[in-house]
Amino acid sequence: MPIYWAFLTYMLLRPGIENHEYFFMFNGIDKVLHLGIFAMLGFAFMAAFPRIKFSYFFQIILIYAFLTEILQEEMHFGRSMETLDIVADTIGCLIGYYIYKVLVKRFF
Repeated sequence: MPIYWAFLTYMLLRPGIENHEYFFMFNGIDKVLHLGIFAMLGFAFMAAFPRIKFSYFFQIILIYAFLTEILQEEMHFGRSMETLDIVADTIGCLIGYYIYKVLVKRFF
């Protein structure tokens, strides 16, 4: 989990680059990516700390989402703070949390 968290932080804070148009790209793909990577983070976080209370889990992930968005704005690397990214991050972490809970309940 620490390796994924470090990789995620690097990817969220690295300088922005000009994306080329590919056949699979669509308007809003960055929100889908935010949702997916935070779902994986939520799942990995719960797998690493299975007895953490939901309120602590949610606070930690939400603070991380806010911090990365604020740092994107403040670092001036071509990235910007977007409220919808925070919404996608929050929904993603909740999806990861519930997937973990469902899998644990079903298989353990």
